[in-house]
Amino acid sequence: MKTIKHLMLAILMVLSFQTSSFAWGAIGHYVIGKLAEWQMNPATVERVEKVLHKESISGVGVWMDNIRSDKKYDYTYTWHWVTTVDGEYDPALQEETGDAYEAFGRLKETLKKGGLSPEEERDQLRMLIHIVGDLHQPFHVGKPGDRGGNDVKVSFFNKETNIHAIWDSDLIEGKKMSFTEIATELQKRINADLIKEYTSKGPAEWLKEAVAIRPAMYDIPDNGRIGYEYIYKHYHHTEERLIAAGIRLGQVLEEIYG
Repeated sequence: MKTIKHLMLAILMVLSFQTSSFAWGAIGHYVIGKLAEWQMNPATVERVEKVLHKESISGVGVWMDNIRSDKKYDYTYTWHWVTTVDGEYDPALQEETGDAYEAFGRLKETLKKGGLSPEEERDQLRMLIHIVGDLHQPFHVGKPGDRGGNDVKVSFFNKETNIHAIWDSDLIEGKKMSFTEIATELQKRINADLIKEYTSKGPAEWLKEAVAIRPAMYDIPDNGRIGYEYIYKHYHHTEERLIAAGIRLGQVLEEIYG
């Protein structure tokens, strides 16, 4: 009995770590992928899905999170985030094994250049899709010192958690909508002017956008209890980040495969 209890505790600890570390959670990544698909030329979507072995752009969005349990991909562990003080990219602040900003640029250029084996191309494309999403989750463009908000403990409707996890999953899952329902609602807001606005900015400006949201992210009551007021005041930032990521992912994939 004691062994079973220890096993269950270990499983819960692993799940807790995963929840607090994965950007956007599954729903957020699925939404970004679906929005990207809707912005793209159908012929480009078909070419991308061929590289993905008939998987969808939205469906592979969480692949890079899932491979964390495969030691073969340990080298990608630090590619889920980038650290910045003020929105400027500073290599001195990054992990020796790389970061999301650096990895994005490298993967994009490698895919554009070509010459990869089918498996290499598929893996690198799945990574690229995921990293674009991560770069639009504000806590994955983190400030030094609190591990992207993972060290900021809060209570969300009486559930003990951290502010990073709330932005990863809780705000989105609290809508009680499927990823296609959320994507459909957000797609209604996308127009030519918005697409032009987002696609005119490069990755360096993506970081500055995330930093601009930081005051809202850390708008936490002194008692650490977060609920309806926080959602009312700040959920629109989550929607804006999902839209921006979807539009830009579509743009990037068109640049590579269009």
